[in-house]
Amino acid sequence: MHNQFSVKLILLFLLFYCPDYLVAQSTQTLQGKVVDQVLQKPVSGATVLLTAQNRTVTTDEEGNFRFANTPIGLHQVRISHSAFKTIQLDTLTLNAGKELVLSISLDINIVTQNEVIVKAKAIRSKPLNELSMLSARAFTVEETQRYAAAVNDPSRMATSFAGVVSADDGNNNIVIRGNSPTGLLWRMEGIEIPNPNHFSSPGSSGGGISILSAQLLGTSDFITGAFPAEYSNALSGVFDLKLRKGNNEKREYTVQAGLLGLNLAAEGPFSKHYGGSYLVNYRYSTLSILNKMGLDLGGGITNFQDLAYHINLPANKAGTVSLFGFWGKSTQEYTSDKDPGKWESEADRYGAVYSGNVGVSGISHQLQIGDKTQLKTSLAWSIQKLGYNEEYAVEPDSLISNAKEKFTTKKWILSSTVNRQINNKNSLRAGMVLNEIDVDFKKESREYTQEPLLERLAISDQTQILQAFAQWQFKPNNQLSFTGGINYLKLFLNNSGSIEPRVAMRWDISAKNSIGLGYGLHSQAQAMGVYFAKAADLDGKWYQPNTGLGLTKSNHFVLSYQHLPGKGIRLNSELYFQQLFNVPVSIYDTSSFSTLNIIQDIVTEPLENKGKGKNFGIEVSLEKQLRNYWYFLFSNSVYQSKYSAADGVERNTRFNGNFASTFTAGKEFINAGRHRSYGANIKVVYAGGFRDTPIDLAASVANGYTKYIDAAAFSLQNPAYFRADIRLSVKWNKARHTSMLSLDIQNTTNRKNIYNRNFDPLKGKIITNYQTGIIPVINYSIEF
Repeated sequence: MHNQFSVKLILLFLLFYCPDYLVAQSTQTLQGKVVDQVLQKPVSGATVLLTAQNRTVTTDEEGNFRFANTPIGLHQVRISHSAFKTIQLDTLTLNAGKELVLSISLDINIVTQNEVIVKAKAIRSKPLNELSMLSARAFTVEETQRYAAAVNDPSRMATSFAGVVSADDGNNNIVIRGNSPTGLLWRMEGIEIPNPNHFSSPGSSGGGISILSAQLLGTSDFITGAFPAEYSNALSGVFDLKLRKGNNEKREYTVQAGLLGLNLAAEGPFSKHYGGSYLVNYRYSTLSILNKMGLDLGGGITNFQDLAYHINLPANKAGTVSLFGFWGKSTQEYTSDKDPGKWESEADRYGAVYSGNVGVSGISHQLQIGDKTQLKTSLAWSIQKLGYNEEYAVEPDSLISNAKEKFTTKKWILSSTVNRQINNKNSLRAGMVLNEIDVDFKKESREYTQEPLLERLAISDQTQILQAFAQWQFKPNNQLSFTGGINYLKLFLNNSGSIEPRVAMRWDISAKNSIGLGYGLHSQAQAMGVYFAKAADLDGKWYQPNTGLGLTKSNHFVLSYQHLPGKGIRLNSELYFQQLFNVPVSIYDTSSFSTLNIIQDIVTEPLENKGKGKNFGIEVSLEKQLRNYWYFLFSNSVYQSKYSAADGVERNTRFNGNFASTFTAGKEFINAGRHRSYGANIKVVYAGGFRDTPIDLAASVANGYTKYIDAAAFSLQNPAYFRADIRLSVKWNKARHTSMLSLDIQNTTNRKNIYNRNFDPLKGKIITNYQTGIIPVINYSIEF
């Protein structure tokens, strides 16, 4: 066995290093499956044209098609059928190392008397969910890999889109249209999932590094407002993630190594004629490997690893079963310095140990009932377990515990959705989601280092959240679409509920112009720990002030206009207004605190639903899809984000930067003779700075810790944020494998963007904290 393994390694080495003219393979297989968009039912008899080779095939009874011996490089595929709208997929990249497996959905062609049907122009960014008519776009795995500084992370990639900015360079939390990052919803295969990031914090939607594997993700949707009725328990945005199926005809492998980790991925069929497939990816931290080799990397010890999988099991007339999930583990440790002579700032006196475990495992069953109905049922279990212990060096060799946290959330999620194609013009989608939530929260902390260590949370409890929805879509013709629906959200812990109407329309005025209009009422429950927080009353007795806290709510209004000035070019503009109400704020009428300004953490002070807020602005983006080996996306937004807390004063939110512009572009240079290509990609961000609260220096010196001027909350604006990232890559296509070497240089100019300010008692002055400087991220991958 050992000898066989050694031989395979030697062969792999020879294949990689042999000259191109000896091993170059110029062809690969392009295959796929065509289904209808509403029922996801196979479309047989569709004509699939590979335009460059003028080759045509017809889909079989299962909707499958296949082009063998296809030249590697960029391709265009056109799919047509008499009952569906013709679509065209451009810039499909075919490599030597892997077959390209497509999943294609077709819209029903609505033919009325005397109507002339013209060929549809496909837009690759069109959302997969046909009910998402506004403020939504699809994104591809290729974009997460190609965009500069995205490093396979959907959240970082999304900052190229209009209305989306990063909350922190060292984290992938995102601010959507001025909303707090906590308003984001993560879904995978139709169910809500826990925050899929390493080094996340309680109550957050992001973290330091994404757990999501680019090897598993398929084309997915990202929505920033006026969501359809099926999306619930979110205020700012939705990542609706889809997983791709593994190749069910051939076993294939991917190995990646880089600064972020060592990746091993495998996919393939279970048997030759079954049709089922597996897809699995495992990653282990590169920093962990280097640390175990004895290298001192400084700045503490950081480790992480994750596993993700998707197993597809067709069962003929009994439908299709799929198993999916991910698991991630991360730890981080910083030790406080006990030598006062080495204390350069107050931060040197702190040490901490962080641990995070998060995962979800699910099973789903999809069944066609007759010709017009589809039923999808999913059951999943998830866990999020976060721990944090912080210590503080009061004196040399004298450490005190400053904070102890342990947050464990376990969920059972049952979801069932019915899709019904009533006729060519009418379709219905309805469903329900039930979450059984078990929590075990413990938190002890000091208000400041001089204050006593107090118990803020100590609870083991359970509750349920119910979501139910129904949505109808009406298409009187191929140019006009209407959708209307209703969502119901209920938190059983305190019987808080919300009935939420959603409506939208889209009119394709011509082949190049369209307008849209949408409205939705949306609500979100608070982070579970907020409901169980402990506080002392005026008599010093402890009680739970937030158990009756209601849902935060918002009205979304969106008006959109889209123009297609040329092939593969789209100009999109949206005018939006979001009215927030029932926002949790402090119970004290002199406080400026509002949950609209938090990024993470569990708020443990007494709150009530009396706050308000509003976000409004305009977004304009010009995008050229990848054609002729180059692309660009120029996104712009001008906006206002305001809030009112218990003191009744309207203020800027923390995230009110007022404007943001992002330019993302790239070019691929092809050396066709040697099957090699070079990529150059750039991303430039210029945005208004976030807001900060001024510090009372005299009071801070007197108290020994940072004292803010609460009455002037978020009255200061940081200088404008600027960052330029570049990505350089080279790709080799050789016999039976493809290799790629890439270098992402983040913050190329080493710009010092301000993060925040605080009082340092050791220095006796206010200090400024900056975001990350220049960071090179190198990565090598091989597919075979």
